[in-house]
Amino acid sequence: MSIEALSGKVFLLLTGASRGIGRQIAITFGSMLEEGSRMLLLARNKDALQEVAKSIPSKVKVCTISADLSKSTDINFKEFISESLRGTTLNAFDRVVLVHNVGFIGDVSQTLNDILDLNVWREFYDLNFFVPAVLNAVVMNTFNSKAIKKTIINITSPVVIHPRAYYGQYASAKAARDMYFKVFALENPDVDVLSYSPGPVDTDMFTTVCEKLADLKTKKMFNEMKEKGLVLTTEQTVNCLVQVLKEHKYNSADHVGYYDDM
Repeated sequence: MSIEALSGKVFLLLTGASRGIGRQIAITFGSMLEEGSRMLLLARNKDALQEVAKSIPSKVKVCTISADLSKSTDINFKEFISESLRGTTLNAFDRVVLVHNVGFIGDVSQTLNDILDLNVWREFYDLNFFVPAVLNAVVMNTFNSKAIKKTIINITSPVVIHPRAYYGQYASAKAARDMYFKVFALENPDVDVLSYSPGPVDTDMFTTVCEKLADLKTKKMFNEMKEKGLVLTTEQTVNCLVQVLKEHKYNSADHVGYYDDM
């Protein structure tokens, strides 16, 4: 399948690449990249990252870096990119694709009134909002040539549009991310931005919700979905993402969900 966003020599950076949706994006996108493309995969689990790299065709050079992104700085991000570019130059690429997948759902057993520790809020927002914002800026400043086409994919959530009880941290951070990219798109009209909502997917995050969500009605609904086989696989949602990119019916920074496209 030919997708403009993945055509030519691509530099692809993906966060949260070791498991779940991120792992599947790495494998699916990696299989579509042309020779001479490079991938920089970031996550904490070094062994899992290396396993993902083995699933990507050898014509694509893959750099895996184990890092706690919540503790990473702009200097770290520049070093990560520099390491992944060894033996090549910035102008060797036709496109840059940056996938902001990393995220943490937080404590879904607590109401907003229960979360009183500022450090808990700060650590949550560091990973879910501030890190993607700073990484995004570093990538844009590094690949600042107008000749290099750029695509940003922000993995978002339906709770941005349909809030749920006990999702306060997660929904607010995801909403902030969506708005960040809407403003970013206005400031960077030459960059194609997509906020993709993957739907209910069988991942560790979904399992956490099924086990710990304090909203019993929603918890029951999610567990029944799982029992009835209605939860999406990572392959299903990533294939949908590929289709969204291929058809490109969205405007830059639109929020597009799995069920919007099906």
